[in-house]
Amino acid sequence: MKTSRIPGFYNMDVEERRQLLQKMNVVSDEHADYLFSKEPLSLDTADHMVENVIGTFPLPLGLGLNFLINNKEYIVPMAIEEPSVVASASHIAKIVRTAGGFKTEATDRVMIGQIQVVGCEDMTAAKDALLSARDELIAAANEAYPSLVKRGGGAEDFDVRLLNASSDSPYTQMLIAHIYVNTCDAMGANIVNTMVESLAPSVESITKGKVYLRILSNLPDRCLARAKCVIPPSLLASEGFSGEEVRDGVVLAYEFADSDPYRAVTHNKGTMNGIDPVVIATGNDWRAVEAGAHAYAARHGHYGSMTKWSVDQDGNLVGELELPMSVGTVGGSINVHPMSKLSLELLDVESASELGQVMVAVGLAQNLGALKALVTEGIQKGHMALHSRSVAVAAGATGEMVDMISKQMIEAEDIRVGKAQQLLEVYKR
Repeated sequence: MKTSRIPGFYNMDVEERRQLLQKMNVVSDEHADYLFSKEPLSLDTADHMVENVIGTFPLPLGLGLNFLINNKEYIVPMAIEEPSVVASASHIAKIVRTAGGFKTEATDRVMIGQIQVVGCEDMTAAKDALLSARDELIAAANEAYPSLVKRGGGAEDFDVRLLNASSDSPYTQMLIAHIYVNTCDAMGANIVNTMVESLAPSVESITKGKVYLRILSNLPDRCLARAKCVIPPSLLASEGFSGEEVRDGVVLAYEFADSDPYRAVTHNKGTMNGIDPVVIATGNDWRAVEAGAHAYAARHGHYGSMTKWSVDQDGNLVGELELPMSVGTVGGSINVHPMSKLSLELLDVESASELGQVMVAVGLAQNLGALKALVTEGIQKGHMALHSRSVAVAAGATGEMVDMISKQMIEAEDIRVGKAQQLLEVYKR
């Protein structure tokens, strides 16, 4: 049986970790070969992905462990350069699994395409005309992408908004038509863009206006994923801090973030520290996910916390996260980048909806990891200890020397490149 609980994984070397994954049968031999390759993304493939290619830019790929989500085990690939994130998420996942694991759910996967219409003589009449043609426009959108309809998806709804109705400026008053599209397991950008571009001539004919922008929105608020965890305070106790103190500190930190945008942006960055690495590892568009998540955090008219932390009637810490998750398991670079294929195999998700749910669970875990550190020992102690290895490498250390110098810097409580260089000089004599 697959498990994400792998004691001692951190202490293994890279080769031992790879061999263990193969032994556990969580990666195929074909995809395991990419792990052993110095260049899993070939230059030829890269040259066909983007323009003006001169090389590739690898990121460390770590595994988030201990994740139990809806009673299913997940080994979570995380592509990230920042130390402590993978360790922190795995640590919280271990705590949460003891409390029963994360519970997640998702809405239908509906993306939004927008069509901007200007120059109508009577904006209200033009809006009504578009709404009267709703069914015909939905049918026309589906004709532009019949293969999606065959897979059970397609355009499902249509709506129109009038922006800046009281404005006298010819540049501000406009109609915005929304087409809502179920993109199945695809990210959906190309699908939605194809549909809205195909509808533009019809929209102009109906409104007697001029269409300018026709493009998907990266705020897909009909494509939401939710995660929740309930943790007894006894599991939160840390050295020098009771579980109740940690619990209350987390709730107070959340209230700070939800009330102050200067704190909220850093608080939310910690949440995205968990989500982005999974988005990147699976070949999804992390810029789109980031944009949608931050916009959603401001949906009530002010920018606040993405997560919510509270105390239930039994004294447990309750964490919740709801975000738009416009991610896919097919399409885009997912089918091109070999490491994306490997990551999806490791995750063993059956749908894009399930993938989005895993991502918000990891985001919730990482947010709690950051808050737990902040309200106890502070963020720097654990982070800098893990960062010390990167500092040693930056100073020129290699092989076993990295861990030796890292250990000495931690013991000296002096984690700097200059200190690492001094220690390296001593070993070279």
